[in-house]
Amino acid sequence: MTPATAPQPPAGRPQDASAPQPLAGLRVIEFTHMVMGPTCGMVLADLGAEVIKVEPLEGEGTRRLLGAGVGFFPLFNRNKKSIAIDLHKPEGAAVARRLAAGADVVVENFKPGTMVKYGLDYTSLAATNPRLIYASLKGFLPGPYEHRTALDEVVQMMGGLAYMTGRPGDPLRAGTSINDIMGGMFGAIAVLGALVQRGITGRGMEVQSALFENNVFLVGQHMMQAALTGRPARPMPARDNPWAVYDVFTVEDGEQIFLAAVSDAQWKVFCDALGMPDLKADATLATNNDRVRARPQLLATLRERLAHRSAAELGAIMERAGLPYAPISKPEDLFDDPHLRATGGLADITVPDGERAGQTVKTTLFPVTLAGQRLPVRLQPPRRGEHSRELLVGLGLDAGEIDRLASAGAVA
Repeated sequence: MTPATAPQPPAGRPQDASAPQPLAGLRVIEFTHMVMGPTCGMVLADLGAEVIKVEPLEGEGTRRLLGAGVGFFPLFNRNKKSIAIDLHKPEGAAVARRLAAGADVVVENFKPGTMVKYGLDYTSLAATNPRLIYASLKGFLPGPYEHRTALDEVVQMMGGLAYMTGRPGDPLRAGTSINDIMGGMFGAIAVLGALVQRGITGRGMEVQSALFENNVFLVGQHMMQAALTGRPARPMPARDNPWAVYDVFTVEDGEQIFLAAVSDAQWKVFCDALGMPDLKADATLATNNDRVRARPQLLATLRERLAHRSAAELGAIMERAGLPYAPISKPEDLFDDPHLRATGGLADITVPDGERAGQTVKTTLFPVTLAGQRLPVRLQPPRRGEHSRELLVGLGLDAGEIDRLASAGAVA
């Protein structure tokens, strides 16, 4: 089944436009590109803020990406308005400053010093808007690395995540833009904290988030392991596993399934459910640590015994027994996931650009509920400059002024 034809969630758990919008009335001006900055704006937009995306006249670059980047713009830019402004033109930069002057929050993720050139940095804007909260999302927090060019893959490599993900000697980036996405989320968390503080003091502040520091936070558990044991953390595929049964098994017809038993009680249920009384009775496998010490041979035994059973059968057995298991799914399989369909975890969006412009596809929603409801798509991912005229009128410009700005190439 294709994303475009995936069924609607059943009645009872709709994506309700009346879901809580705790940030309703908040105006956010977003000067962002790629993933980290747009993610921050998307979180605030999903929570109800009016998020205005300032794009160059040709549109933000992710609108034109192919391959693994083709979904960036429609995924991370829903619930936003778009205005197209050429910041290089003095008239365009002046319009952008007028927008920012009335903002509660400004979000940007350009290289250090970029926003200063246009008078759109925190110091310049806060001079006339002291209540402003300014979220600056970078590759690195201020320090020796701050002027390096960072990408998600760069910080995964230098921050230990690629080392921990791949097999020994084969560093491997994680299978999603994890630092970009989480860096944007941490930026949004900082904005929310600053909003609470502003409610107390009446003053805004600058907040920052960064790819590298986000990555270091993610590998902090492995740093702590090394600090406490005095031994380097080994990559996940070769790690010293704390549980014996905690692995992917290849079964009938080459299918794969993840099975686990992470306590002594689960081990007994596991043996009973799968019909292995001899393993349950084996005194050398009585405790978790016993099983960990015997893990290579135990896994070999389990692989042999499970090889001719189907993944569906094993999943059903584990489900009935209340044991942890998982099918090995591909991203496209999730469009048909019964849990996501039943709980309204996917929503329709209209593609704004590219070969599928105008078509309806499914997108993932922010993974929270408020008052029991998922946060819906209220505004479709915008076309380039879709809201320019509306927003310029809101700034007090008349039709003639707007036409003159457009003729000068300052807005579109």
